Amino acid sequence: MRILPLHTSLSGNFINLILISSLLVTAFISSNANAAEANAVADNAVADKVEEYSQCLNRLEQRAQSAGVDEQVIKRSLAGIVPDSNVIVYDRRQPEFSESFASYFNKRVNQWRLDKGRQMLKKYRPLLTKLQQKYGVPPHYLMSFWGLETNFGRYRGKMSIIRSLVTLACDHRRREFFTIELIQALKLIEQEQLDSTKMVGSWAGAMGHTQFMPSAYLKYAVDGDNDNKIDLFNSIPDALTSAANFLQHLGWQAGYRWGREVKLSETFGYHQSGMDKFKTLTQWHKLGVTQTNGKAIGQADITAALLVPSGHSGPAFLVYHNFSVIMRWNRSEYYALAVGHLADRISGGGKLHRRPAPSPNLTLVQLTSLQNKLNTLGFDVGEADGIFGPATRKGIRDFQHARKMIADGFPGQPVFAALGIDLKASVKTNADAVKN
Repeated sequence: MRILPLHTSLSGNFINLILISSLLVTAFISSNANAAEANAVADNAVADKVEEYSQCLNRLEQRAQSAGVDEQVIKRSLAGIVPDSNVIVYDRRQPEFSESFASYFNKRVNQWRLDKGRQMLKKYRPLLTKLQQKYGVPPHYLMSFWGLETNFGRYRGKMSIIRSLVTLACDHRRREFFTIELIQALKLIEQEQLDSTKMVGSWAGAMGHTQFMPSAYLKYAVDGDNDNKIDLFNSIPDALTSAANFLQHLGWQAGYRWGREVKLSETFGYHQSGMDKFKTLTQWHKLGVTQTNGKAIGQADITAALLVPSGHSGPAFLVYHNFSVIMRWNRSEYYALAVGHLADRISGGGKLHRRPAPSPNLTLVQLTSLQNKLNTLGFDVGEADGIFGPATRKGIRDFQHARKMIADGFPGQPVFAALGIDLKASVKTNADAVKN
């Protein structure tokens, strides 16, 4: 197969990606066409990919210029940048939306983070006390965020921020969101005089000790050590102060907790669970929700939602306003539950009274099949993207309720069986998809 001349310097994963795509095209048609035709089709596939990326890069440059970013900053930052295929893989396999709750939770709320969190809580107590007084965010929550995001700064990511954002801005799934974040990153480079080649972080473009996206860095980052510069990459005071400032602006309510584990009655109607069904504590009390020790939760006008992330056989949580604030940091119920419980443990709280129910992680194909079937039956879960989010959980819950099943929104074997989906067959389909 001949290699097309390229007008821009393309290398690495992008070239690998387009060459592999071309080889697959060649293999597919080779049985029905001669080698010359196969090579022509493959060459066109490469050309299409290169042209598509070139057009995307031009679009990004124009958007950045229209947003007022200095032209030299744009050229210098985007020079030689090519998409990273690994970023797309990570985007489609985010653990918050692909792992079971038990797997996700147990990996993150572990003894190492608990011990390290308490150690750091003690070490930075003077700073954390000042931050609580100014921003209203208790120290143990800041330690929990720091621990979950970067293991207290031990791992802040090694991927190029600009390359990751360009890749995602040229992808179809969340193109506009990441285009805006790329522009904000370029503004950040210009404003803080950062070296784009040294800006490394997560695959999604988050950076520093507390993994701020560029827009959050620009808007909420604070000089916490009073050295007249903001450095979330290397300054722990800057990072923790910025996190407290960010949470306050997201709506953190001082003096209130994130939520708590509760106990449900044997006759509890699980269709009333979910983030779309907030009720007052008085209403939950009447429905038989109690503290884990069986005592009353109290009667008040404070509103809460009830979550059962691993189904009716796992723990149940009442979550309050500050839980929703945590989800504005990361829009995952699993993440917010891990942050809240780890914070409780760091401050001296006990383990869960009911462990997360173990269950296998579901594949992209399995979840997509489930979503397609629910949509077909009229239980709208949105786009069938293989991501297990709130819409899919609600669709499962509505389906279960309609079929007089326990409506806990949990995608277990009974749900797949009721939908007529063979899990073993879908596993094989997924394996074939990976193989091909």
